[in-house]
Amino acid sequence: MRVLMRGNEAIAEAAIRAGCKCYFCYPITPQGELVEYMARHLPQQGGVFLQAESEVAAINMVYGASAAGVRTMTSSSSPGISLKMEGISYLAGSRLPAVIVNVMRGGPGLGNIAPAQGDYFQATKGGGHGDYRLIVLAPSTVQEAAELVMLAFDLSDHYRVPAMILADGMLGQMMEPVELPEPVDEGTILEKPWALTGAEGREPRVVLSFDLDPQGLKEMNLTLQRTYREIEAHEVRWEEVDTADAEILLVAYGTMGRIAKTVVRLARAEGIRAGLLRPISLWPFPYEPIRALAERIPVVLTVELSAGQMWEDVRLAVEGRAATPFYGELGGVVPTPKEILSEVKKHAR
Repeated sequence: MRVLMRGNEAIAEAAIRAGCKCYFCYPITPQGELVEYMARHLPQQGGVFLQAESEVAAINMVYGASAAGVRTMTSSSSPGISLKMEGISYLAGSRLPAVIVNVMRGGPGLGNIAPAQGDYFQATKGGGHGDYRLIVLAPSTVQEAAELVMLAFDLSDHYRVPAMILADGMLGQMMEPVELPEPVDEGTILEKPWALTGAEGREPRVVLSFDLDPQGLKEMNLTLQRTYREIEAHEVRWEEVDTADAEILLVAYGTMGRIAKTVVRLARAEGIRAGLLRPISLWPFPYEPIRALAERIPVVLTVELSAGQMWEDVRLAVEGRAATPFYGELGGVVPTPKEILSEVKKHAR
């Protein structure tokens, strides 16, 4: 059954259906409805909702709950995610699964509460300290947001790597019909033999990211890197629209990805053979699909709500095979399809 839901609410409901048992947060706009929904509904399903005294406290509560083996989540918006970065690095270093939702807003600093995509570097390059990665998934519709939350919990458990849903203020606030996923059978959730569940009758277990021996810490890092290579081999996700005969390729994600679909339609109505590649996984990034398309498409135009953060990855993918112009907006300004179409016309051949 399809229901009309705000993006923030759909993310929250999907988390509950994914088996999230602990949610820790500190409220911030524009993801406040997610907090409110979890406060109202998670306890009804036997879960724990706790509004912490700060973002730092919230992410460390996530660490504790995850170490105990339960599915756990936190959410925030850009400045709040920055405060969580130390704890996210601890999660990654301890190989603890967790889902982190970032409903991005304009920045830097306090910025504003309008949609933006300026947190791409922070999410995909490791915004905290050390050589770590997050699985980063970027929905472009409310339906996809719900589906990717379910996927994020599964991938995070499977690889023991924290996963981030990178949304933005527009997606969080918009309402769309959504068919909610079926609740998971908790008996099918991956067992966690490393979890700290009490050592009675067995040898004690240890979860930590601390090793004073450089060789020991090196080995821990190598284990993480092997995991990341496995993720890159199996978990790249993207969508293509009208790429078969395209002469100009747009690359856009999230909110800009959905707007870019309209741009492609408008361009084709005017005889411009435009196509779109929309990254769904921002890490691992779809380098190979973009590289393959750049072999035959002469122009690859990156469109995003930042100063060109994803553009760097697009250029790495293209490796000089095609022209790589950029169109971006800053400060929470969202361009119209016609404004982007004007940019497409400048570069179409």
